[in-house]
Amino acid sequence: MTPTAFEMGLNSFGEIATDDGRALSDAETVRLLVEEAALADAAGLDVFSVGEHYRPGHMDTATPVLLSAMATATERIRLGTSVTVLSTNDPVRLYHAFSTLDAVSDGRAQLVLGRASVTESFALFGHDVSDYDRLFDEKLDLFMRLQREEEVTWSGTVRTPLAGQLLRPRMRKGGIPTWIGVGGSPNSTLRAARYGLPLMLAIIGGRPQRFAGHVDLFRRGLQQAGHPVQPIGQHSLGLVADTDEEAVETWWRYWEPVMTALSEERGFYRPSYERYLAEVADGALFVGSPATVAHKIARVARDLHLNRFDLKYDIMHLPRQARARTIELLGREVAPMVRELLTKEPADV
Repeated sequence: MTPTAFEMGLNSFGEIATDDGRALSDAETVRLLVEEAALADAAGLDVFSVGEHYRPGHMDTATPVLLSAMATATERIRLGTSVTVLSTNDPVRLYHAFSTLDAVSDGRAQLVLGRASVTESFALFGHDVSDYDRLFDEKLDLFMRLQREEEVTWSGTVRTPLAGQLLRPRMRKGGIPTWIGVGGSPNSTLRAARYGLPLMLAIIGGRPQRFAGHVDLFRRGLQQAGHPVQPIGQHSLGLVADTDEEAVETWWRYWEPVMTALSEERGFYRPSYERYLAEVADGALFVGSPATVAHKIARVARDLHLNRFDLKYDIMHLPRQARARTIELLGREVAPMVRELLTKEPADV
């Protein structure tokens, strides 16, 4: 891996921030996201991505609109999604949204496609969650054909057929960078390999190294399908502060109530401070000073043969000052340090 090959990015789920203890309004949070994309651009980060959620406190429901606003406020940084729920999107509409974004941003658009780890969008847009797999499979097939072919003739069971359809504005030849997001499903990993698409590992708990089997499966799947090597990325949560102590205490204050609510909703263990510290030390939380976070990212990058790491930096009610400091430190200190560490001891990608 060369130093310039490793990319560092940010992920946001549009979560409500606070300012001096006051929760920002929905509109203020939307505007803050545009400001943070500009801050990430100035800090030298490679990618800024926004999710797609339909839950209280999340302002990422109209991701292409947000990204287009960011395109006018930035110059260099690539703009994409940390997840686009393809199952409940129409591939034609999605193509139009992202071909337009790519034009507005002068070729900086990309996206990560996923099946959804939460299912609010299914009822919201009139889909049956029992069609979870069929919706994604058919829509992925159509979306990739729309990107890779000029005129598309297609039929399936999840939408009306197309006959010689040419969409405009056109994407660049071959389409935009399109990743498949994987939260642990081997079938999703193999699907990415079958289409020859990059793999984004969503690792939000436990030791990241437990995904090594997925990496091996992906690489073998690409080879068997006759596709060239594709990038592998990781999405994880965390915060960077000036000291380890500040980072650990700040993130715990806002992470704990979120995880407690999720534990009650999904039936897994309630967070404890001891478990939290274990996640910070060896798990999927990247929380600490720039040096601490950089060394942990470099270690995981070597173990999982990563080409990209995205930090999900916002969490409900985290102060905007802490968010901004994370962006600054990640771009100006962590990213250069990670690349230097990987230069000294490269990963086999």
